[in-house]
Amino acid sequence: MNEFGALNWVILIIYIIANLILGYVLGKKINTAKDFFLGRKTTPWWAIGISVIATYVSALTFLGAPAWSYKEGLSVIAIHLNYPIVIFVVVTLFFPFFYNSGVASIYEYIEKRFGAKARGVISIIWMTSQILVSGAILFATALVLEFITGVDVVHAIFIVTIIALIYTVMGGITAVIWTDVIQAGVLLTGALIIVYALFDQMSLPLHETLLQLKAQGKTNPLDFSFDISNVTTIWSGIIAMTIFHITVYGTNQMMVQRTLASKTIGDAKKAYMLMGYMAFFIYFLFIFMGILFYSYYGGREFENGNTIILQFAADYGMPGLMGIIAAAVMAASMSSLDSAFNSLSTVATVDFYQKYVTKDASPEHYLKISRLLTVVFAILIIIPAYVYTKSTGSVLEIISKVGSFFIGAQLGMFALGFFSKQATEKGLLVGTAAAFLAVAYVGIVTDVAWPWYCAIGLIVSIVVTIIASLLIDGVQLEYSPYTIKGQIAKFKNENLDEKEDGWYLVPGKIDNASYLLLVFFVAIIIFLLLFERLI
Repeated sequence: MNEFGALNWVILIIYIIANLILGYVLGKKINTAKDFFLGRKTTPWWAIGISVIATYVSALTFLGAPAWSYKEGLSVIAIHLNYPIVIFVVVTLFFPFFYNSGVASIYEYIEKRFGAKARGVISIIWMTSQILVSGAILFATALVLEFITGVDVVHAIFIVTIIALIYTVMGGITAVIWTDVIQAGVLLTGALIIVYALFDQMSLPLHETLLQLKAQGKTNPLDFSFDISNVTTIWSGIIAMTIFHITVYGTNQMMVQRTLASKTIGDAKKAYMLMGYMAFFIYFLFIFMGILFYSYYGGREFENGNTIILQFAADYGMPGLMGIIAAAVMAASMSSLDSAFNSLSTVATVDFYQKYVTKDASPEHYLKISRLLTVVFAILIIIPAYVYTKSTGSVLEIISKVGSFFIGAQLGMFALGFFSKQATEKGLLVGTAAAFLAVAYVGIVTDVAWPWYCAIGLIVSIVVTIIASLLIDGVQLEYSPYTIKGQIAKFKNENLDEKEDGWYLVPGKIDNASYLLLVFFVAIIIFLLLFERLI
């Protein structure tokens, strides 16, 4: 598509300028590295929650989810039904450790629990995986720009990077959060317009369309088979992807960092709970869109499935729609890229530069370094983005596979830190290496589906770490104060307040509001069980 048109350009340019202006305005309030990483703890919880949602949804969902369900059907939703359980676990176990310590990098916990070497390893693991993930997000957005404007995908990669980089460097985490709020609104607007257009263009009423799709095997959301080579079974969703997403939301600096900017731990938990309730609806919307596209196009093959939603927008021909879609996909992408730039800079500054290079510099010095490192990571992310231009599969599935190689060992570190008495730093390093090698072997040699990689990595990490710890360091007689049992004992022995404004500060204690997440999860399962039967 070469004729983007003046109206579309106006819409896209206004959107870009609005983000840059917001970054400039918020940047005036950034005076120290702490401001850059955490803001001033004045951001409302709902804005942080929307930012969390916008960051993870990204352009991968906007393009990749319809492409994936176009091919596989509604069963793709299985890997996204676990969010209520995931958020329940994260706010109960992870948040108290991070919030109580007042850290900017969540990997500081690993050093307190195990040691500096373990912190360095997990920081490097996370930075490596995040660069690869962000590269895919950048590629997905560049693909959109190429499709709708004719700009070469490689040139588009540089354009998107520069735009997201400018306002992130200026405004830090505060700019990230508030631009994400705007971007979420643009993304939702674009998605709802596409859904309306789909309903408008269908040749048959929705119910008859669904009956046809049911006959073609596209409307069954729950596959109960025990085939571990199948990505989209309910067991993959409830077991494997729950573990996967706990890692994403509990051990990922990019996701957790914005909640550390909350006023209270209650605000941090509420921000994440918003994701726990909204994620299913958002993913269902995009996946449902994919099966409707299958009906609309009669199952026709696309050279690149990621362009299906763009092709439909072009075919529909509504004035300004391509501009809105371009802005929506750029919004989805930049909400993830800006978070990646900021969090990568945070970890590199706090975990490495401030710790090993210059220990006692001024806050202004660390702010300059943080901004410089933001630029460095933006450049690094361009490299995998270029590599992804050679792929034609769903970018959502591709990046999920890439991430799965790393995060099992990553989650293992935190799980052992929280629960294990016997795990030591030396044993942990051995277990982490074993977990990565095990997952690499499974991914290369077997046909096990990628959602199980994280679970495999987690199990290997735990088993090997405990065995290695016992062999190297012997039996540990007491729980570390940085385990859950150690924290509970600390609060009790020091007579500390267990709650702040009605929310637990103690890890392992369940807030009343968290139980509603489990009720919501049951409701999701019931809805999906009834969905195909009621067509």
